[in-house]
Amino acid sequence: DDVDIVGFDPRGVARSAPIRCLDDAQMDIAAWLADEVSIEFAEEEGAAFVTGNGVAKPRGLLSYDFIANASWSWGKVGYVASGKASTFDTDTGNNGTEKLVSLIHALKQGYRNNARFMMNTGTLETVRKFKDANANYVWQPSVQVGTPSTLLGYQVTDDDNMPNVGANEYPVLFGDFARAYLIVDRQGIRVLRDPYTNKPYVGFYTTKRVGGGIQNFQAVKALKVATS
Repeated sequence: DDVDIVGFDPRGVARSAPIRCLDDAQMDIAAWLADEVSIEFAEEEGAAFVTGNGVAKPRGLLSYDFIANASWSWGKVGYVASGKASTFDTDTGNNGTEKLVSLIHALKQGYRNNARFMMNTGTLETVRKFKDANANYVWQPSVQVGTPSTLLGYQVTDDDNMPNVGANEYPVLFGDFARAYLIVDRQGIRVLRDPYTNKPYVGFYTTKRVGGGIQNFQAVKALKVATS
C-alpha cells in the first residue's frame, strides 16, 4: 500500500545576540539559544503530527478523511460516534464508557496489544471521572513507580494539540501509533551563524527537515462527537 508522507523544510527560526554579549557572558549563550530553538521545533512538530495539513509541514493524524467504522475503507480513518451531538453519551448508565469500549474493539486485535488513547488534558479530565456499571472509576492510577496509569486497561497520551469535545470533533484517538503513523526525520538541526549581516549582532538561522503521515489506516481509530 502507498504511504502518504509529506516532507518539509520548516520555516527557519531566527535568533540574534550582540557580539559583546556572546563574548562576555558567563553562560554559553549560543548553547542556550540552541536549546530554545530545539524546544520550539519540538512544539511545532508535535502540532504538525496531529493537525498539520501537509503543506510545508507533515500531514497530521486529524487531516485525513474520517468515515464510520462500519463503512471503513483504506485511506480513511474509521470512527465510532459518541452518541450525542455535542458531548459524550452519559445516558447509557455507564457514564460514557460504552463508547470508549466500542472504540477499543473497533481496532483489530493485532493492533490492540500496543495501542493507547490520545486526547487533550480537558478531555482526559472528563474521562477520568467516568465510572463503570458498578460505580468504579474506569481510570486506574498507577500504584507502582514506573507503571503508567491506564484507562480501561490502556495507557493515555495527553496531547494538547487534540481538539476539545464539541460537535463533529474527534477528541479521542485510539491506536497503535507506532504502526499507524510514520515520521521521517533528518537527524539534527542545521544552524547557520551569521556575524556579518547585522553587525554588531550575530544571527543564528536554524532549519530542520521532517515529514510524516499515516502509513497504516487499520492501526488507528477515532471517537467522533456526533449521533452517528
